[in-house]
Amino acid sequence: MALISSASSGQSQPARLDPGQKKGANVKAAQALAKQKALEKKAKTYKLPMGELALFTQQIASLLAAGLPLVQCLEALQDQTEDPCFRIVIRDVRSDISQGNSFSSAVRKFPNSFNTLFVSMVEAGEASGGLAEILAKVAGYFESTVKLTKKVKSAMTYPIAVIGLAVALVNVLLIFVIPVFASMFKDFGAKLPAPTQFLIDLSDFMKAYWWAIGLGCYAIYWGVGKFVATPNGRRTKDNFLVRAPIFGNLIHKIALSRFCRTYATLIRSGVPILRTLEIVSAASGKCQIEDACEEIAKHVSQGGQVSEVLAANEFFPPMMKHMVKAGESTGNVDGMMNKIADFYDVECEATVSALTSLIEPMLIVFLGVVVGGIVMAMFLPIFQLGAVAGGL
Repeated sequence: MALISSASSGQSQPARLDPGQKKGANVKAAQALAKQKALEKKAKTYKLPMGELALFTQQIASLLAAGLPLVQCLEALQDQTEDPCFRIVIRDVRSDISQGNSFSSAVRKFPNSFNTLFVSMVEAGEASGGLAEILAKVAGYFESTVKLTKKVKSAMTYPIAVIGLAVALVNVLLIFVIPVFASMFKDFGAKLPAPTQFLIDLSDFMKAYWWAIGLGCYAIYWGVGKFVATPNGRRTKDNFLVRAPIFGNLIHKIALSRFCRTYATLIRSGVPILRTLEIVSAASGKCQIEDACEEIAKHVSQGGQVSEVLAANEFFPPMMKHMVKAGESTGNVDGMMNKIADFYDVECEATVSALTSLIEPMLIVFLGVVVGGIVMAMFLPIFQLGAVAGGL
């Protein structure tokens, strides 16, 4: 019996790891713990892209509309979220709500992931009892914003790529190709034409002082960034962007559309007007809108109308002022603001299409002039030498 019990006890004991395997397991556990701590730290300041926020808002609105409790909705979204940082954010929000805190107070702890508009809409939904409906509205707002941003970025991708290619091509010609022609022209012993001599001098300067050029570009970039970070610099930047020759009109229309859409969404969701103006000002990203919101808040608190401030501000076009005034007279300001936003969204799409059609031939002409001018300047001495030889 003793032999049997000892044998059976020997079979029940787990297999022991040798020292090498044990050390490897400890290293993996330590790496996993360090990675988790790094994600935990990053999640506190994680910047959630607008597209991901729109998707999250739409999903949670759909789950709430289906009748699921908020905690279960967040648990389901946490399981299906692929982003590890955002998964930690959702986990912390769900844990906070499970401890008895409100949804708005939980998401307010992550201002980089959930913007002021989202938090304020959640507060309005909690106060009115229609959280699912209000989140569906804000999800539509986020989706329209993402859609417009993608169109503008797609329109800007082509010219930026072409200009970058042109700069790279010109640098290659100046640094590698032109010195070959310069050594050949030196054997001619004749005076070079002014365009050719200018390119050779520019090539010599770039080869000798390329580090100074790079340092100067970085210094300019750093200085402009520091200036724009100041209040006066930011105001100068916003005024310049709105009045820019080609893209200024588009930037102006995007700012107006965002102002009207945000204002209408908040007012329709039951957010008080003064709080609405604070959120619109913070979400605009333009000094002109911030100044207008401050003026509107002062005027409205004294019993005035929004249209009266818009009529005195040159940043807002006359059509917008008249439509807002008509909305105030009929008690449908949010509806009018939505119509204005729809109008400017269509205008932005048309402007983007027109700019895309206009930029393509302009860039082709620009490349032809730059590259063709360099080629002609370098072959000009050869043409002159051929003409002299032909005359002899």
